[in-house]
Amino acid sequence: MNYPIIKDVLTLLEEFESENASGSYSSDIEGFKAWVSSKNTSLEINEPYWEGKENGRTPESAISTLLVHLNRYAKTYSKSAISDSHFTTQEDFIYLINLKAFGKMTKMELIKKNIQDKPVGMLIIARLLKQGWIEQADSDIDKRNKVISITQAGLDALDRQMDKIRNATDIVAGNLSYQDKMELIRILNKLDRFHYPIFCRNIDTKELIRTVFDEYSFEKN
Repeated sequence: MNYPIIKDVLTLLEEFESENASGSYSSDIEGFKAWVSSKNTSLEINEPYWEGKENGRTPESAISTLLVHLNRYAKTYSKSAISDSHFTTQEDFIYLINLKAFGKMTKMELIKKNIQDKPVGMLIIARLLKQGWIEQADSDIDKRNKVISITQAGLDALDRQMDKIRNATDIVAGNLSYQDKMELIRILNKLDRFHYPIFCRNIDTKELIRTVFDEYSFEKN
C-alpha cells in the first residue's frame, strides 16, 4: 500500500474541509473533485465589460443589478404563463411544484423553501387552500403544526399550465449553451449555499447587513 499517497490525500481532504467551511462545494466526493479541479485549473481571467465599469462601478454592484433584472425578466414570462389560468402569481404554482416534487411539509418548511417571509407565505397558502389546490392536516410529529400537501385539484391545475411554465423557464435560460448553463448553475448554487443559512436565521432587518459583514470576510479578489 502506498502510504505517502494516502497521507497526501488525507492532507488534501483536511485542506478541502477547512476551505469549504462556508459550503461553497457540496461535502461529498463530487464537491471534493470540483474543489480539486478549481485548485489545479489555471485560467487567465478574461474580465468582461459591465455598465459603468469605466466610471469605477464595482463587479459586486453589477452582479446585484443583473440578478434583480433577471428576476424581473423571469416574472414577466411567468405572468404570461399563467395569464389564462386561476393562478394569481408565479409563487402560487411554485408552491405547488415544490409540494409535488418534495411531498408534504409544514407551512414554515414550505415558506422557507420558497425564500419568503412568513406573512407573505401565509397569504399564498391561504389562497391555495381557498382554491382547493392544497390541504392541511395536523402533523404526526407536533400537533401544533399543520402539514400541507397538494390535492388532485392542485395537480390538475399544474398539469394544465405546465407546458407554458416549461416554455417560460426555457426562455429565461435564453441563448446560453449547455456549458454556460452548467457553469451558471454551479455559481448560483454557490451563492445560494452562502445566503440560505443567513436567511433562515431571521436576523432583524436593521441588523442584517451589519451582522453579515461582521461575521464574513468580503475580500476583493
